[in-house]
Amino acid sequence: MNFNKTDFFSSYGTPSQLPASSQKEVVFSGRSNVGKSSLINAVFSRKSLARVSSTPGKTVTINFFKCEDVFFVDLPGYGYAKRSQSEKSRWAQLMEEYFQSGRNISLVLQLLDMRHKPTADDITMLNFLKSTGIPYIIVMTKVDKLNKSEAEKRRVEIKNELKNYSPLQIIEFSALNGTGTDTVRSAITEFC
Repeated sequence: MNFNKTDFFSSYGTPSQLPASSQKEVVFSGRSNVGKSSLINAVFSRKSLARVSSTPGKTVTINFFKCEDVFFVDLPGYGYAKRSQSEKSRWAQLMEEYFQSGRNISLVLQLLDMRHKPTADDITMLNFLKSTGIPYIIVMTKVDKLNKSEAEKRRVEIKNELKNYSPLQIIEFSALNGTGTDTVRSAITEFC
């Protein structure tokens, strides 16, 4: 798969706008500000394919990118406390419709911030993935923000925190130095 030949396809803000699933889809999922856009830009070797912001909650639509015969799907981040209740409800409905509309999902890249224990929203998403049987990989982001001893401590804690889940792989990723980018690409290629 030539990751360098990826283009923005379309955005959808309501369930009724979602097109029928006609091709394989690889999904990027995670809480607000976990680094989904940074991972997307690294995987596709582009600086601004997905918009990166230091402000949480910037992605409010489901964004589709196309590479060869695969759609890459950037979901809005969950768990942003400053969203209105109506916006949270819209997001929940959009996510529910996306996952329950019989889509051809080949893989979910579930992003977690390596610096912190998974949030309640992260656990809800992991439970959902576990219950559906959709193949998923956990990408631990922001690994560069930990020193060597902090990273090692978190690796031990993560094993315990995720003991009830069976991701296909856990990949450490840094947008700063590219750690894990090739491993993520290999995983995507294997499932597509």
